[in-house]
Amino acid sequence: MQTPLCHYLGIDVPVIAAPVSASPVFVAAVSNAGGLGVLQATWMTAAELRQSINAIRQRTERPFGVNFVLALTAEQKHATLDIALEEGVGIISTFWADPAPVIDRIHDAGAISCHTVGSSAEAKRVVDLGVDVIVAQGFEAGGHVWGEVGTLALTPAVVDAVPGAHVVSAGGIADGRGLAAALALGAGGVWVGTRFLLAEECNIHPEYRDRIIAARETDAMMSEAFDGGWPDAKHRSLVNETLERWIAAGRPASGQRPNEGEVIAFDDSGGPIPRYDLQEPLENMTGNVAAMVLYAGQGVGLTNARLPVAAIIDNMVAEASEIFVRMSAS
Repeated sequence: MQTPLCHYLGIDVPVIAAPVSASPVFVAAVSNAGGLGVLQATWMTAAELRQSINAIRQRTERPFGVNFVLALTAEQKHATLDIALEEGVGIISTFWADPAPVIDRIHDAGAISCHTVGSSAEAKRVVDLGVDVIVAQGFEAGGHVWGEVGTLALTPAVVDAVPGAHVVSAGGIADGRGLAAALALGAGGVWVGTRFLLAEECNIHPEYRDRIIAARETDAMMSEAFDGGWPDAKHRSLVNETLERWIAAGRPASGQRPNEGEVIAFDDSGGPIPRYDLQEPLENMTGNVAAMVLYAGQGVGLTNARLPVAAIIDNMVAEASEIFVRMSAS
C-alpha cells in the first residue's frame, strides 16, 4: 500500500510512528518494517542525540525522522536541531510553536520539514511558510495535544486547506480501520502513537504497558496536570492515582496540587521523578511508576495486544487493504 506521501518520504507504507520513544531500537524497527520511525530528541543533549542517530543507523538503512518540541528548544536556539541536520537526518518533525524560525535551516540542509497543527488555518499558514508535510493532530490524540478539533473533522479540513501538500492524519488511529478512514478523508498517511506503546521494541515500563492493555477509550483524559517541565500544555493520559487526587481536590493550579513535589519514582540512574512531572514510565524506572503520567489517546481501547512493530504495521496495512477491496466489490 503506497501513497504519494510514501514516495515523498521514501517509505513503503503510509504509517508514521509518533515520537513516543527515544529508543533507537524502536525507531529503527518502525523504519525497517516499511514505515517511518521518529526519534524524540527534545530532551537530549548534543552528545546523546549524535549517539542515538548513530545507533539508529547501525540498525537500519531506511529513512527516519527526528522530532523537536520547538517551545522547549527555543532558548537554546534549537541547537540540537542543528546537530540532527549536521548528522544528515532527512526528515525533521516539529511541534508546539511557530516553525518559521527553523524552516529555512531545515531546507538549507536538504531535509524535509514536517509540522504538527491543530487547525486548517494553521496548516495553510505553515505551508505558505514552506513546511512540506502537515500532521493534522485531532483532539483524540494521546500525549500533548495542540488543537481542539476531532480527527474526523480536522483531516479533510486540512486536506482542503493545503491542496498539493502532504497531509498525515493523527489522533485515535490504532488499527487498519483508522488507516483506511484517514486515507478516505484525503490524508496520505497516518501518525500512530498509542498503538506503538505496546510494540515489543518500545521501552515503556511493564506496568504502563499493563495499564494500556486494560484501558478503555473513556480512560484517556485531557488535563494540564502533569506540567513539570512543560508548563501550560494540555495532554491526554490515563486516569491514575495522581489524576484522581487532583480531580478530587478541584483541579487546582500548579503550586496548589495534592502531594506536589513528592518524589514518586526514580529513573534508571537513580534520579528522582516528582509527582506531576512530564516523564512517562520507562522500563528501568523504579518506584510508584503507576502514579506517573501514562500518556494515551482515545484509541487506547483498540490497543490490547503486545506485538513486534512489524506485526503491528503489517496488520494495520492488511486490514486497511481488505476494507478497500471490500468497498470496491460492493
